[in-house]
Amino acid sequence: MKFHFPRSPKPEHIAESDWNNWTWQLRHSLKSQTDFEKHFELSQDEKAAFAEGKELFNIRTTPYYASLAGEPGDSIRQILMPHRFEIEDGAQQMLDPLGERKNNPAPRVIHRYSDRVLFLITDICSVYCRFCTRKHFTGQEQAFIRNEEYEQALAYIRSHPGIREVILSGGDPLTVSDAQLDRVLGDLRRIEHVEIIRIGTRMPVVCPMRVTDDLVKILKKHKPVFLMSHFNHPRELTAEAVEALERFVDNGVPVMNQMVLLNGINNHPAIIQALSRRLLFLRVKPYYMFQCDPSLGTDHLRTSVEDSLEIQKELWGHLSGLAMPNLAVDIPDGGGKTYLVPSFQVGQEGLTRRYVGWDGVHAEYVSPAPEKIRKPDASMYEAEWASLKDSKNFSI
Repeated sequence: MKFHFPRSPKPEHIAESDWNNWTWQLRHSLKSQTDFEKHFELSQDEKAAFAEGKELFNIRTTPYYASLAGEPGDSIRQILMPHRFEIEDGAQQMLDPLGERKNNPAPRVIHRYSDRVLFLITDICSVYCRFCTRKHFTGQEQAFIRNEEYEQALAYIRSHPGIREVILSGGDPLTVSDAQLDRVLGDLRRIEHVEIIRIGTRMPVVCPMRVTDDLVKILKKHKPVFLMSHFNHPRELTAEAVEALERFVDNGVPVMNQMVLLNGINNHPAIIQALSRRLLFLRVKPYYMFQCDPSLGTDHLRTSVEDSLEIQKELWGHLSGLAMPNLAVDIPDGGGKTYLVPSFQVGQEGLTRRYVGWDGVHAEYVSPAPEKIRKPDASMYEAEWASLKDSKNFSI
């Protein structure tokens, strides 16, 4: 089966050369109620959000992404458009749900896990998703990191040899210029213990014109660089987005997708399988399916853990393992990720576990006795492992 990926509905009065230029898209972003009213007939709930919720979180979208949205209630419209529900009290609302500010040992560095850090090189996004988990930082329009903070961040990474991976985030790292991105990647590549660089970005989704040949050459030059995309709905996979993704993978840049389960937007197994299969067809690995974080103003967009588990269990066995994203929840206040998987175990007696598979097959798995378990010689790798586990304890 071949999938159909339609082009975005470009307004007739806009030249093709402008529409396909990423800097034009950013310059002509919709930022105010007046801007949005040129493209949408706003509902009363949306107007209330513009009038009363302006201080809660920045509002912005590209003309391209706005063109994909439909009437009130439409999935993509709910992602980009503010709503009155954002200013209502919810069951759980946190300014910093991931506890990033207490895992912030240097400017723009988040060090929550031993072997990797987040490096926030900008706080700007081309679209401010209403479910954003980093509202305490993103959207302040600070653009590229100041040089003093940049050097302090690099010093921290250099001084912690257990850091093997740096994840560029923000904001959206691909909103910075090619020259700035080249500088960051080059400086990180010169740190001997940094093995992997990731870039977390929504640009292939909301402004795929950003993915140019020049950009791809920069990523290829500093390999290995992994691109972490953020498609939440199959309708975001336009012809333009497909061209962007294929430009990455055709040039040896691995792409993995992280999506968020969103109430009334994509929390249905039919939608998840549609997105996952299309991504896999494009050589993009569906990587994470996140529970929405309890950030301020997001209660109406969060679905329950029980609902998410039901979706995952229904996908199990019907969807290729290659297409199955890992369901995970970030434990609030900096507890880190925990994976959620459907349990098919129905009992255990001693070393014997009893299972009923996704299709009703009953079977047992018998483990070897504990005294028969042998550990291999790992002496060649133990120092490396100890360094990685202790990486957060080094000081500059």
